Amino acid sequence: MQVCAAPPFAADHALSCDARWQPHDLLRLHRLPRFDGEPAWVRGAFERAPYAVVRRALAAEGFVAIGLRGVGRSQRYGTWVHLDDIETAVAPEALARRAPVAERNALPVFTALAALQRDAVGGDTAGALGRFVWGPTGSTGFELATQAPTVTLSSDLDLLIRTPEKLSHDMALQLLDHVQAIAQCAGIRVDAQLETPAGGVALAEWTAGKARVMARHARGPQLVTDPWAPAHVDA
Repeated sequence: MQVCAAPPFAADHALSCDARWQPHDLLRLHRLPRFDGEPAWVRGAFERAPYAVVRRALAAEGFVAIGLRGVGRSQRYGTWVHLDDIETAVAPEALARRAPVAERNALPVFTALAALQRDAVGGDTAGALGRFVWGPTGSTGFELATQAPTVTLSSDLDLLIRTPEKLSHDMALQLLDHVQAIAQCAGIRVDAQLETPAGGVALAEWTAGKARVMARHARGPQLVTDPWAPAHVDA
């Protein structure tokens, strides 16, 4: 987030995350409370599409950390909403089979997504991604959920792949090769993130064979040796 509001609760009350919502879920909101110093673009963006994304940050009981997006990469705003402000939630995997409006199909990101969708079905003939629960995030997920034009010709395709069980390096390499081949055909970049017990880990980083990888967690980023280990915080 480029800008973040002050939390509407005492800092020492931010102790948890509500398990009903996961990072990258899109929330449709009844209303958006006003915060002192919020960027000028926030109100217009919310009127255009009253959605926010769940972000990785702790919150007090009854609140959830969210991020709002405007029309450009520089327009990102982190804040919190009360649970009563939430109308519905859409998880990334709920968007994995969704298509954009017809006149947007030709955008490179949606071309790549359509290819991944085709390869992820078919039982034993499914591509590497078909073995996992996955879905689009970022601008792609936002447009699919809201129908508000968000994707551009230069957009990356962001993917979330749920991996509650340990992912071998061989399987990770198969996944990476698969999504990169489709990305190359579409002329775009695909940024795939593994959702692990330790937090979000970049697929490309996990395949690199590093001694430790960065796991993005609500309590902050952590370098871990094994994102699936019960005790995942390294000294």
